[in-house]
Amino acid sequence: MTDNDVLDIFKATKALLEGHFELRSKLHSNRYFQCAEVLRWPHHAQTLCTELVQRMKATADIGEIEGVISPALGGIIVGHEVAKALGTQCIFAEKNADGMLVMRRFKIIPGKRYVVAEDVITRGGRVQETIDIVKAAGGEVAAVLVLVDRSGGKAKFDYPTYALLHIEPQVWEPADCPMCKANEPFVHPGS
Repeated sequence: MTDNDVLDIFKATKALLEGHFELRSKLHSNRYFQCAEVLRWPHHAQTLCTELVQRMKATADIGEIEGVISPALGGIIVGHEVAKALGTQCIFAEKNADGMLVMRRFKIIPGKRYVVAEDVITRGGRVQETIDIVKAAGGEVAAVLVLVDRSGGKAKFDYPTYALLHIEPQVWEPADCPMCKANEPFVHPGS
């Protein structure tokens, strides 16, 4: 698949939105990847995540993997499909009452290797929290896989990172947002 093929799937499923959005990071943007729209179609989720795993395998041998871990909520389907393509299990971290990611349902096995999978990264905060959970439990991170890296290369991790689509929509701090200055209302699109 080419980047255009991937982008065509996002557009066809209305997963790529245009307008005025406030992101979870509190930055504002004129474009938003609503990955839930593409992931609600199982054949697209499988196609995209399988392609992501194939791209990783084409450039690196990540060795034996115990499982795939994702931050809830957006990354769960991506983690599931990546795990299926890798032939392993998937687990997820979820938010506690303070909004921090924690492991409640699953255990990281010390010394075992995990792939971290997510739908979209802007600053990479949830991915980094997930990495920190794996490391704190004694696990090892083999790689990070994301469908869309909208960070423009700013989100960096200490592990091999793979994305299907690298695209940097314009983002602004709220005080600098031209749409806010024009009094255009923003929406919180969610995931």
